[in-house]
Amino acid sequence: MIIWITTTNRSEGMDMMNHPHPGMILREEVLKPLNLTVGEVADCLGMARASISRVVNGRSAISYDLAIRLEAAGVSTARFWTALQCEYDLEKARNAAQGAELLKIVPLLTKHELTQG
Repeated sequence: MIIWITTTNRSEGMDMMNHPHPGMILREEVLKPLNLTVGEVADCLGMARASISRVVNGRSAISYDLAIRLEAAGVSTARFWTALQCEYDLEKARNAAQGAELLKIVPLLTKHELTQG
């Protein structure tokens, strides 16, 4: 079972999720309960075993192609898998961008007001 942890960023008052890699969700919520190997999934989806292995081990993203193939195989929807990947990527980008660099950013409205007034 995958556990999603919600934390609060006190400075912004925003809830932030600790998103697992979508490949981990595929492994833990699909492969394990169905007792499928990476090779079996790769064969069913018409993909290379190495490609699926990289995804379920968190080394590669779930591509649009893989998401569509998972949907065709009856494993949720392509939108579900791409949304998971998007949320994971966005969280990684936010974590990487935090700090002094973000403090230098001037809100666009403030910048506009400064040049007009």
